[in-house]
Amino acid sequence: MSHAHTHAPQHGASHGHHHEHATDGQAEILDLDAEVLAEHTASITAWLPLRTSPHHIVDLGCGTGAGTFALLDRFPDARITAIDASTDHLQRLRTKACARGVQDRVRTVQADLDEAAWPDLGSPDLVWASASMHHMTHPDRALRAVHDSLAPGGLFAVVELAGHPRFLPDNAPEDRPGLEERVHAAADRLQAEHMPHRGADWGPMLTAAGFTVEDQRTVAVNIDYSQSEAISRYALGVLQRIRSVVADRLASDDLTALDQLLDTSSPHSIPHRHDLTVRTERTVWAARRT
Repeated sequence: MSHAHTHAPQHGASHGHHHEHATDGQAEILDLDAEVLAEHTASITAWLPLRTSPHHIVDLGCGTGAGTFALLDRFPDARITAIDASTDHLQRLRTKACARGVQDRVRTVQADLDEAAWPDLGSPDLVWASASMHHMTHPDRALRAVHDSLAPGGLFAVVELAGHPRFLPDNAPEDRPGLEERVHAAADRLQAEHMPHRGADWGPMLTAAGFTVEDQRTVAVNIDYSQSEAISRYALGVLQRIRSVVADRLASDDLTALDQLLDTSSPHSIPHRHDLTVRTERTVWAARRT
């Protein structure tokens, strides 16, 4: 999720250099993202081609902790350094860690990873970056920094998103079918101006930074409304944030239709729809420091 109020929102971890604009709304969406996509995140952590169980993990651009807690669950003997630019997100993460009784296994570090001087990461066995690399102005420099900090033989997992998740059927709403695609297209154009690496193929860049890319997989997400009561809140939050940055780029009829979907007092709004699904894709690269 992009932090800057000038960016269209993107679900996922955040650590951009505009962290002063982080909002409760964004943190709430990151929390919902973690809840709704928990099974898919767990499947990615289970797939990682690790030679041994990691003892020290770094979560780069950890957001409110979706990856952090999935990794703590997967590797019960590991400790995690969680890094983000947003002090609000890190505070949320620490609160959750205390509630789960795992605070002794988590260290949080507030840092802007676009700065030339990175925090000392130690020598982790595993570095995880989910939806965070595309926020970096100089990702090639960041990739080299991760490579140099990893223990020899250590693994770097980069998770990238295929844009914003979709929620509505193609024929919705009845008076403006295809609305969601047009809203996303406007958001994608705006985001491409600010984050040219969003949706990138990280394989060649990882190789150029000295990694050996051992595996890559794409995980399709398609979660029906009946599987999670959080989906309507998630859809509402994501579309509200998209509206906040693309309103002036939409046709007036589309904006009216979007506002009706977001008006929770309307019987036609997102919370009253039972045809929602979460549809997106995540691609993950597993790259080793050889």
